[in-house]
Amino acid sequence: MSSIIESKKQIVEEITAKFRESKSTIVVDYRGLTVAQVTELRKSLREAGVEFKVYKNTMTRRAVEAAELTGLNDALTGPNAIAFSTEDVVAPAKVLNDFAKKNEALEIKAGVIEGNVATVEEIKALAELPSREGLLSMLLSVLQAPIRNFALVNKAVAEQKEEQGA
Repeated sequence: MSSIIESKKQIVEEITAKFRESKSTIVVDYRGLTVAQVTELRKSLREAGVEFKVYKNTMTRRAVEAAELTGLNDALTGPNAIAFSTEDVVAPAKVLNDFAKKNEALEIKAGVIEGNVATVEEIKALAELPSREGLLSMLLSVLQAPIRNFALVNKAVAEQKEEQGA
């Protein structure tokens, strides 16, 4: 009996550690997905560097309380799976949101973004953001615009003076 309790305590500690270490965590309801769809989802999450696990809700609730994220307790009903990402904040939201658009059976319930409990709307807004590289390229184009405009004006002035001189 005590070995069962010890193993459950270890699982709760494991889940708590994952909640604390991850930059982004998303809870989803996978009810209604086929085995092939779940396999496809796991593959795409794995490629994005996201860990996708199914835990018992009672153990997850204890881990949530230990990690001081009690706002997630409302989402922990029914069959749930949890996506943990220790590297990228946006990756799980993007992959799960794209998959949910294709497969209506997958429902995003709640999440944790950098230690703060997030709603479904916040997770979907995060998923719609461009990637880091996309944001950097937008910033670069904004920074280059004044220089480019200045060069075009100088070229136009030079051409105008050439025409007047000729």
